[in-house]
Amino acid sequence: MNSHSTPGTLDVVVSGTESDSHTWNLVYLQLLLEGWGHRVENLGPCVAGRDIVERYAYRAPDLIVLSSVNGHGESDGLRAVAALRASRELAGTPVVIGGKLGTHGTADLARGENSPGAVARRLRAAGFSAVFLEPVDLGVFEEFVGSVVPRHGRAARQPLQTTSA
Repeated sequence: MNSHSTPGTLDVVVSGTESDSHTWNLVYLQLLLEGWGHRVENLGPCVAGRDIVERYAYRAPDLIVLSSVNGHGESDGLRAVAALRASRELAGTPVVIGGKLGTHGTADLARGENSPGAVARRLRAAGFSAVFLEPVDLGVFEEFVGSVVPRHGRAARQPLQTTSA
């Protein structure tokens, strides 16, 4: 999918996770999403899920994108998505997470409960609509974003089915 085939302009919130102070990834995501024709509000680094709920419960965005570079994405993400899904107003908003989601060494990543697949399954089971593990395939991310229905076209803001990405 290219930027010209995006079905509608989305209101997207981009945010770092609560323990991640990196900003370059957030600026990159903002510019990428804006290049695809979407409106983006970049909350910056070190944002807790409860802070996102406080800020957006009255006007839910079409999509929330969380990004982690420091490796604590899984633990931060689990807390954030719990807060977002507990909010009646945001429960149906698609929420994705991507980047470096674990701190386990390379040798540990290939197997067991710390494998990328296991991490992604836990995050999806917790309520993320999609999980994008590093290295992120931008084509898959763009396809996901293109599949999101703008708020004004979504009936009753029902929770979306989680997808494997």
